[in-house]
Amino acid sequence: MKLHAVSDGPPSLACRMVLKALNIPFDLVPVNFNTGEHLTDEYFKLNPQKEIPVLDDNGFLLSESIAIMQYLCDQYAPENPIYPKEPKQRALVNHRMCFNMAFYYNYISQYTMAPIFFDYPRSDMGKKKVELALNVFETYLKATNTKYATGDCITIADIALVAGTLPLEAIGYKFEHYPLVTKWYSTFKSENPGLWEIAQAGVDEIAGFEQNPASLDLSKLNHPFHPIKKN
Repeated sequence: MKLHAVSDGPPSLACRMVLKALNIPFDLVPVNFNTGEHLTDEYFKLNPQKEIPVLDDNGFLLSESIAIMQYLCDQYAPENPIYPKEPKQRALVNHRMCFNMAFYYNYISQYTMAPIFFDYPRSDMGKKKVELALNVFETYLKATNTKYATGDCITIADIALVAGTLPLEAIGYKFEHYPLVTKWYSTFKSENPGLWEIAQAGVDEIAGFEQNPASLDLSKLNHPFHPIKKN
């Protein structure tokens, strides 16, 4: 099994944490985003969307981090409570992962990641979207009144949401005025040190790019347009 991934991207980090949680051996294949390796014709064969990560399970290729995490659980750990089988519990886990990708991390990444790698300046509107995302998540945590996002046990939804939250820490964005989100985030760190070790490395790398954006050279790629900003 191979995972083609970047070292700091939250979707890649989430997939790596799930592989770690399930004790699935795999080879990590680094994708150099800074040089546009994901835009090459060779990478196109792995994922026509040219997005990261991609799982290669003995020739079975799968992209989209949500699908990868669900597949890993169903294929290799169907009885593990990290992805519950009971329909309503599973529906909540699926919802929180969709919420993360389409809404929560979507807004957070626009404010945190895009300004680092793309010509996408931070704005008051972007900050308002982050506050909206945090407020909605706070509301969900209040509704469940549980330690984790969907219950009292960790699930792949928590892993996805932690990966979606960590860019805020990386750029020094304070969210302690959302007490339930803050407590949930701290609980994940303290109770899952092996998983957080992967996440912490991502935090550190994003923080480094925040302070010193990478010099990106795409001159050798045969692509007429790429939105990465060149420094």
